Amino acid sequence: QVQLVESGGGSVQAGGSLRLSCTASGRTDRMYAMGWFRRVPGKEREFVAGISWNGIKRTYADSVKGRFTISRDNSKNMLYLEMRNLKPEDTAVYHCAAGPVDRSTGGIYYTEIYEYDYWGQGTQVTVSS
Repeated sequence: QVQLVESGGGSVQAGGSLRLSCTASGRTDRMYAMGWFRRVPGKEREFVAGISWNGIKRTYADSVKGRFTISRDNSKNMLYLEMRNLKPEDTAVYHCAAGPVDRSTGGIYYTEIYEYDYWGQGTQVTVSS
């Protein structure tokens, strides 16, 4: 089992920046691809960004490409999401997630909800115009 806790959310004006963090604990000795999703009330959870276990491969939703950067520090069991030029439509609860991989798949990332086994409770990001 892996426990994930997000932090760093808040309220900013459009054009502002935030950095989200996700702290992993528990079975961190295993290998995980990591990702960020977001959810707006009344809508499905939306993929935002994913990163491979080795941190080499990353992917982003088109809506955030060029503005958000996902990164990780395995030595600290941390996942990050740097968000710049925020827009009101980025307002959501942001969740980090972990999906198991092994040595043969350590270089892949996941983009689908079902590929992730562990989820954090989320942190609210509110962007005002």
